[in-house]
Amino acid sequence: MITNDTPKARLAELVSELSVARGEFTLASGLKSSYYVDMRRSTLHHEAGPLIGHVMLDLLEDSGFSPEDIDAVGGLTMGADPVATAIMHAAASRGLGIDAFVVRKAAKDHGMKRQIEGPDIAERNVVILEDTSTTGGSPLQAMEAVRAAGAQVLAVAVVVDRDTGARERIEAAGVPYLAALSLADLGLAND
Repeated sequence: MITNDTPKARLAELVSELSVARGEFTLASGLKSSYYVDMRRSTLHHEAGPLIGHVMLDLLEDSGFSPEDIDAVGGLTMGADPVATAIMHAAASRGLGIDAFVVRKAAKDHGMKRQIEGPDIAERNVVILEDTSTTGGSPLQAMEAVRAAGAQVLAVAVVVDRDTGARERIEAAGVPYLAALSLADLGLAND
């Protein structure tokens, strides 16, 4: 568990308090777990949500991705949506212009028939987001869609990494994988 007084430490505290549930759970990946990290309880919280935007923006910058080089952030709906919006607002508060986008699981069959909503991402540098990742399936699906739309994927960034294979799958696809919080940060390393 992070013990110093930093934005990341406060975020770890909030995620632990708001989002970690103990019991028996089946994850979207089909894996069984003795805990569940329901990140929407944090990403949509009045304090944790904005803090996520700043911590994620700091993570990207600390990892060598200058905010000026990132045109847009987003991922597969719905886990990535509030994370993308939080980063967009955090960037704006710092005088930076980073757009957000949403990747639908499939293109709409009516209207403009889009799979990716928001400002056009063609020929733009993007970061794929996820609130928490187990196997990396959602970020990989989003990555495929944004590449098909003509975007360049700089990295995949998640708020919480469960350390169950997502990093390996994303990196095997040739993309850097970044995580703001680990299981150890949340006091879950031995669960």
